[in-house]
Amino acid sequence: MTKALMVTSASDRKAHFNNRRLAREWKTVKAMVQIYCRDQHAGDLCPECQGLMNYVSLRLDRCRFGKDKPTCAKCPVHCYQRERREQIKAVMRYAGPRMMLEHPWLSLWHLLDGWFRRAEVASLRSP
Repeated sequence: MTKALMVTSASDRKAHFNNRRLAREWKTVKAMVQIYCRDQHAGDLCPECQGLMNYVSLRLDRCRFGKDKPTCAKCPVHCYQRERREQIKAVMRYAGPRMMLEHPWLSLWHLLDGWFRRAEVASLRSP
């Protein structure tokens, strides 16, 4: 199994995923966290939001579904810690509606990923 994530350097903390789908999901989550932090914490990424992004990157890297990963809302496995799950829900609740205005293509792709992954997720849930 090849690693899906390569971190370029500790100083810039950018994650690059080899799989296009995972890279797009990372880009979407990153945009949402940036919108949330900009509006709620007034400025660049605060340490709390940076920590959340590091956690999301780690969870994407270690996802058991790999390139076949469904969107998190449709995933049969909840891999986030309870506190982090509540944190990302708050981010998504706030930034989700704003994504259509600021990042319409990412929003559209995320919506399409959710629709097209439904059949795959259903087959994962069946024994």
